[in-house]
This record gives sequence, structure tokens and C-alpha cells, in this order.
Amino acid sequence: MSSPEPLERPDLYVVARVLERLWREQAPMLKTRLQTASRVNYDVFRKYLSWLTSKGLVEVNNCDDGHERVSLTVEGEEAYRRMVQWVRDFISTR
Repeated sequence: MSSPEPLERPDLYVVARVLERLWREQAPMLKTRLQTASRVNYDVFRKYLSWLTSKGLVEVNNCDDGHERVSLTVEGEEAYRRMVQWVRDFISTR
């Protein structure tokens, strides 16, 4: 399968959904489960996964069962933490 076209301007809501789902799971997720949880079609998901991987926020690993699983990197965990803090500081009403 060829690489997806690169994202020019990623939607931060999609990025946040992917990072949040991986953070909540706290274990590598099957790509298809993550795609469903991200609420985007598979072609769009592939673009985001490629972008997130290129930024060092997630990694994709082949597992012994033949499936690919996605996990947060340390940088991804930090990015998620910072995104949540930013939302709390500037978006949330108290």
C-alpha cells in the first residue's frame, strides 16, 4: 500500500481525538480500533497516522499476531498533556 498524501493543515480536533484515545487506552491499539475511535474514514486516518508518526507522537508496531498496533511515544504523551492544559487554560469555563 502506498503512503498517503501528506497533511497540509491537520485538524487539531482529529489530532486530539487520536492522542486522547491512545492516552486513555494506555496500551497499544489496533489500527482499526483507533481509526473507529477517531471518527474519520480510513483514508483520512492513514494521513493523520502518517503525520503523527512523522512528528514523533505515535509509533506503529507489527505484533506477533500479524496486526499493527499504534502507541503513544513519550513526546505524544507530552503533547497530549500540553493540549489538555491549553484547553483548560483558554477554552474551558470555570
